[in-house]
Amino acid sequence: MTSAPILAAVFGCAGPELRPEEAAFFRASNPLGFILFARNCDNPEQIRRLTAALRAAVGRTAAPVLMDHEGGRVQRLPTPQWRKIPPAAIFGGLARHDKSLAQDAVTLNARLMALELADLGIDVDCVPCLDVHDPSSHQVIGDRAFSADPELVAQLGRAQADGLRRGGILPVIKHIPGHGRTQVDSHLEMPVVASDWNALASRDFRPFAALADLPLAMTGHLLFPALDPDHPATMSKIIIDEIIRKHIGFDGLLFTDDLSMQALSGDLGQRTADALAAGCDVALHCNGKGEEMRAVAEACQPLSGQSQRRWQRALAWRRPPEPAIYDDLLARLNDLLGSR
Repeated sequence: MTSAPILAAVFGCAGPELRPEEAAFFRASNPLGFILFARNCDNPEQIRRLTAALRAAVGRTAAPVLMDHEGGRVQRLPTPQWRKIPPAAIFGGLARHDKSLAQDAVTLNARLMALELADLGIDVDCVPCLDVHDPSSHQVIGDRAFSADPELVAQLGRAQADGLRRGGILPVIKHIPGHGRTQVDSHLEMPVVASDWNALASRDFRPFAALADLPLAMTGHLLFPALDPDHPATMSKIIIDEIIRKHIGFDGLLFTDDLSMQALSGDLGQRTADALAAGCDVALHCNGKGEEMRAVAEACQPLSGQSQRRWQRALAWRRPPEPAIYDDLLARLNDLLGSR
């Protein structure tokens, strides 16, 4: 077991098998955990080997392994080996006819997602997406959002988080404080949200405030000139302290969104230092490129005492999975979706 302090970072890896040089880097740097993408996923047995190897590299069986297991356009597990998961907007559409039925469907879908992930050694799912849909905005969010109604987004987001919890999986609310109004793809350039405080507080912030009791969240790389004209949310002490922590009321563990996204300027070391200085608890770097990960690790710091307490609260929030039969849950979900 490594004796190094836990680094305030989550890293990806390059492919479906852990390379010796990656294992050595992870052993030396000791990140909090890891995240998997489609490039890491071939088949169930291979993914189980990979998640076990990642945890063995840091010597911690409780090291979290994350995935963006949303559905729709954001699905890392390939079909047909895994089912094609409906996008969030499908459930929002169902709610227009029957809100209670939609909540049941979201919960069933999340319980299936939990079974799919737990079987592979993955224990954190980067959902629910609590961004409020704006039909005039860029479709980088689009059908990843449940609805244009913030109250419905909160209700369905809660149902999704509850379903994951019933399966022993930790949810991550994202992209706090709200990505729904973006006009560009933050993977490629910095979105600038021109809305004022009142507009943001009355819509975008509301689902996050409603689910602020959940233990994990992920920032969005967006510039809100009305809130902080100089720094995107991930690097803004004003937004993290005044909006995320105070106004929204979130006091859980705060991950950055992927620091390798092109919305951000500066080198990876500067991005990492700025995000942690602003108040993010954990730097997330996803692309598995060794040189970039080393730059993040060099600029990073050990998980602070407060961040460790937040992580421990997250682990305490998670509960053992309820017994469930996958095919039974799937049949019930298909019945509900078929009733649209």
